[in-house]
Amino acid sequence: MEKGKQMSEERRILEKLVERIDELLVVLNRVTEDLREISTALKSIAISHLAQPPTTPAPAPTPIMQKPPERLQGIEDIKMMFPEDLESLLNFEEKDDYIIIKPRQFLGSENFAKIASVVRGIGGDYISAGKASHFRVPRKRT
Repeated sequence: MEKGKQMSEERRILEKLVERIDELLVVLNRVTEDLREISTALKSIAISHLAQPPTTPAPAPTPIMQKPPERLQGIEDIKMMFPEDLESLLNFEEKDDYIIIKPRQFLGSENFAKIASVVRGIGGDYISAGKASHFRVPRKRT
């Protein structure tokens, strides 16, 4: 008798869950239909705007601000970007357009990631070239 009561309770719970699912499906169907109508309306508005020539005059051109003169970064500018512990692991070499940064020793993944993050943050990148691999930072800075 107890088992029959438990099964009827489970059946009642399942029926309630099925009812709730049905209610959710009705709501989702309404939302789907609303979205379909909105999409159709937006498409027709977009098409009508594309077909019409602009009715308002074009805005006046904004004055172009002059760029400040470019400044070339030196080794000291780049070294300042690194914490002392990382800087001590690196050699810096100045070229015409770039500062080349090479490790003095094996960096390990953690130090490599920290250095790569600093280099990317200042507009540089890593050049993978076997034993000649290095970090490269452009000297031009605005």
